[in-house]
Amino acid sequence: MNSVPTVRYEVNDQLAVITVDNPPVNAMAPGMREEIVAGIERANADPAVQAIVLTGANRNFIAGADIRQFGKARGISSAESTAAIVQSAKPIVAAIEGYCLGGGLEHALACHYRVAAPSARMGLPEIKIGLIPGGGGTQRLPRLVGARAALDLILSGRHVDAKEALALGIVDLVTEQPVLGAARDLIQRRSPAAPLPHVDSMTIQDADERVFAEARKRTARQRIKAAAYAIELVEAATSRSVPEGMALERARFSELEGSDESRALRYAFFAERTSAKVPGAPEDYRPPRVTRPAVIGAGTMGGGIAMAFADAGIAVRLLDASAEGLERGIQRIAANYAAKLKRNTITEDEIRERMALIQPTLSYDDIVDCDAVIEAVFERIDLKLEIFSKLDRIMGPDALLLTNSSAIDINTIASATQRPHMVAGSHFFAPANVMKLCEIVKGDASSIETILRAAKMGRDLGKISVIAGSCDGFAANRSRAPLVTEMMLLLEEGALPQQIDKVMMDFGYPMGPFAVSDLSGLDVSYDTRKRRAAANPEYRKLHVPDRLAEMGRHGQKVGAGWYRYEAGSRTPMPDPVVAEVIAGVARDFNIPQRQFSDDEILRRLLFASVNEACKIIDEGKALRASDIDVMWLNGFGFPRHRGGLLYWADSIGADNIYRQISEWHAAYGKRWQPSRLLASIAAASGQLREATAA
Repeated sequence: MNSVPTVRYEVNDQLAVITVDNPPVNAMAPGMREEIVAGIERANADPAVQAIVLTGANRNFIAGADIRQFGKARGISSAESTAAIVQSAKPIVAAIEGYCLGGGLEHALACHYRVAAPSARMGLPEIKIGLIPGGGGTQRLPRLVGARAALDLILSGRHVDAKEALALGIVDLVTEQPVLGAARDLIQRRSPAAPLPHVDSMTIQDADERVFAEARKRTARQRIKAAAYAIELVEAATSRSVPEGMALERARFSELEGSDESRALRYAFFAERTSAKVPGAPEDYRPPRVTRPAVIGAGTMGGGIAMAFADAGIAVRLLDASAEGLERGIQRIAANYAAKLKRNTITEDEIRERMALIQPTLSYDDIVDCDAVIEAVFERIDLKLEIFSKLDRIMGPDALLLTNSSAIDINTIASATQRPHMVAGSHFFAPANVMKLCEIVKGDASSIETILRAAKMGRDLGKISVIAGSCDGFAANRSRAPLVTEMMLLLEEGALPQQIDKVMMDFGYPMGPFAVSDLSGLDVSYDTRKRRAAANPEYRKLHVPDRLAEMGRHGQKVGAGWYRYEAGSRTPMPDPVVAEVIAGVARDFNIPQRQFSDDEILRRLLFASVNEACKIIDEGKALRASDIDVMWLNGFGFPRHRGGLLYWADSIGADNIYRQISEWHAAYGKRWQPSRLLASIAAASGQLREATAA
C-alpha cells in the first residue's frame, strides 16, 4: 500500500466523504478498495454520520483499475468493495466529475444515488483489453438502463458524457454546482423514512431474446471471447440475482484475465501510449496547440484532413488550385457528412457547425497567418517542390510545413525551403477523417520541436501519432509493402484473390487485402509502382495488378477490380476475368503453378513484413518494434486481439521465423534476405516486440 493515503475519509456536518485520491486520474491501485470498504464501515458505525458521499480528487471520480495490475495478485476485488456499498445501511451518493470508467462506474452503480458534473465521462471499456467488467457491471448496468443500452456500452467500450448518462438513466442528476454540494442537497431533500433505492432489486425492462441475438450477430466477426462472455452475462442478469450473476461474472473475468487475447490487447494499449514518447524531447518543452491550420489540396485526402480538424472543433482553411477542384472537394465533404447523418452518427446541427469551420479558398494570401500547413496534393515531386518553395516565401517563421506524402523523401521536399528544420511529414491514413494513425515523419533536418508539435497536432485530432524516419514508404507502408508483393506473387504461383482474402479474414482482418485494394483503387498503387520501377532498374514488376489496372479495372468505383461488383453493391464477387489474367501471366513468364495451404499463405505474407520491419528498426527508421505494431493496428486493420505484427511474430518465435525466411531466401532469392536484427534476436532467443533502434 502507498505510504501516502490514496483514499481520504472525513466527516463534515453529518456527511462522511470518502475521497479517492490517486493522481492523475484516480486509477484503482492496490489497497484502495480496502480503504473504501473501511470508510463505509467507519461511517456506518458512527452515529453522527447520516449519509456517505463517494467521490474523487483531481477532477476525476475513478478511472478504473490500473491496467498494470491485471494478471497480478490483488487484495479484495471490486465485487467485494461494491458489495460493501450495496450493504450500507446509510445512503451513499456517488459524486462524479471527470472520468468514471470501468471499476469506477461499477462502484458508482452500486451507490444508492449518482450525481454528475457536465465534465463526467462514463463507460465500461474493459472489452478493449479483452476483459469484461468484473465488479458487477454486467449485472447492475442492464438493470439500470436496459439490456440493449448496456450491451452497446459494454461491447463498444465507449464513453458517454454526462448528458447521455442522464438520458440513459445512469445518473440521477447532472448539475453545474459543485458535485459535493449537489450530493449534500440530494441527501437533505430525501425523506429519512424513504427506502433506499437499490439497483440490485431492479428488473431488466427489455429482456428480449432478439436483443441478445442482434448482439451476437453484431460481434460474430470480432472473434473476441470477451464479447461472447459479455452477452452471456447480460443475458444471465435477466434470470439470476445479482450475487448469482456476479459469481459467473467473476469466473469469466478470471479466465479472460490470463488469456492470450487479453495479454495481446493490454500490450496494444501500452504500445499506443509508449508511441507518444519521443527520445531526445526536452523535458521542459510543451508543444503549442495548432489553432490556425491550412490544408493544400481539396482532393480525397485533403478533404478528409480538413474534416478531421472540423470534427475536432478547429477552424481550417482548405486551399485548392482550381475553383472546380475546390467545389468538388467541398461537395465530397458534404456527402461524407450526409452519409454519417444517414447512419445517425451526426446531427444536422453538427454538420452545419463543422462545415462552417472548413473555410475554402483559392488564394495563398488567405493562409499566410496559419501556424501549420499540410500539403495533400498528388504524389508528384515537382508539384510538391513548387508548393514548399512558395510556402517558404510566404509563411511566418514559426509555421509548421508538413506534407501528407505517403512515400516521397522528406529531405527532398525540405530542400525546396530555407527552413528544413520546420519541415516534416504528417502522413494521414485514408480515409483521413476516420483512420486513427498519423505517421509523423522526421527528415534529417527536422527539429525535435517540429516533430513534437506535429505529433501533438495529430493527437489533438484524435489520432495516434507515431514517429518514423524518412525512407521510401516511411515505416508503415514500407513494412507492409513486402506483404503486398508476396500476395501478388502468390497469385502468379497459383493462388486466387478470394483464397488469400479468406485466409486474412480468418486471421482476424475485417476485410481481405484484395477487397481493400478494390476499395482504395488499383490505379493508386499502379502509379506508385511505376514511380518505383523508374527509380530502380532491379524493381520486380507485379504483372497481374499492372494488367488489371491497364484494363481499366480500378476497383469498386468502376465496378471491377480484383472482384466484380453489381450496380449499387459493395459485395465482392469472384470474377473469371481475373483468373484468366493470372493464368496468362503464369504462361507468359513460365511460372510453375501449385496449390497453397492457408498456413503457408499467412506466413508468406506476414513473415515478409516481419523481416522488413526488423530492417526498418535496424536502420533507425522506426524507434521501437511496438511503434510498428501500433501502425499496423491503427493504419492497416491488423487484428487487435493479436497485439500487432511483431507481438504476433513472438507467438511463432524469432528463431522459427528466421529459419523459414532463410529457407525462402535460398528458394526465392534476394527479396527474402534475412534481417540482421531478426538473426540476432533469433540467436539470442529474444523477443521481437522488445526491439528498439540503436
